Amino acid sequence: MPIRSLLYVPVSSERFVAKAHERGADAIILDLEDAVAPAQKAAARAALGAAVTSAGQRGATIFVRINAEADLIPHDAEAACRAGAFGLFVPKVRNARALHALAGFLDGIEHLAERAPMRLVPMIEDPGALLDARSIAAATPRNYAMTTGGEDIATSLGAEPTPEVLHVPKLLVHYAAKAAGVLSLGLLRTVADYNDLAAMEKSAREARMFGFDGASCVHPSVVPILNRAFSPTAEELDHARRLIAESERAKASGQGAFAFEGKMVDEPVVQRARALLERA
Repeated sequence: MPIRSLLYVPVSSERFVAKAHERGADAIILDLEDAVAPAQKAAARAALGAAVTSAGQRGATIFVRINAEADLIPHDAEAACRAGAFGLFVPKVRNARALHALAGFLDGIEHLAERAPMRLVPMIEDPGALLDARSIAAATPRNYAMTTGGEDIATSLGAEPTPEVLHVPKLLVHYAAKAAGVLSLGLLRTVADYNDLAAMEKSAREARMFGFDGASCVHPSVVPILNRAFSPTAEELDHARRLIAESERAKASGQGAFAFEGKMVDEPVVQRARALLERA
């Protein structure tokens, strides 16, 4: 199933966790990192078992965002693995070696737990990692998607997280994800300004136009916006079906390129139409 929307939920908030399954998000990211105060991190980690079960009770895919500190990574990763989370959002990944080490650690835990391998979503959040994004994206078969931490990368650049500043970094990570054949998640702006729903909707449609597969959000009000924006419309589906039918007729008559509704159509256009239907 495509993942259009991913909602961050702090594990330290019982109230938010209890309602997470009602929000309509395709995936929930149970957060142990920025949304959890340092004094609450151990308790939040201990609560993962119940949180994964609760948040996933209506079928949402469950990820856990672990902490970036070396002394917390193994504890967070093991707790998420044993709790049954589908995968990990891995913050502040700086190189492929970090993912190799995490994958090797998970191998042993998964063997003991007799569970399927966890998937990883590296988060690119500094300029060095941005320049190495392609090697990070291809670091391990566990990689499921790539994303950019807008606020963090702006801070590391000494910049403000405006759409103009984030446009190029987010596209570079997007290209790396597509080159590696993994999902690309994100908007070409920060997700922190969630109150401007009109801007969020415009940005989500822009991201889909660029080929992003879905995006995360920090407030449930954005979930339906992402679900709409990253879903094909009835008109798009109808157009794709008719284009493919015309393609089959053209192929049967020995044509290559053909005209359809006033435009020239060749194989890449047909492939996009097929991909749209597969996604739907």
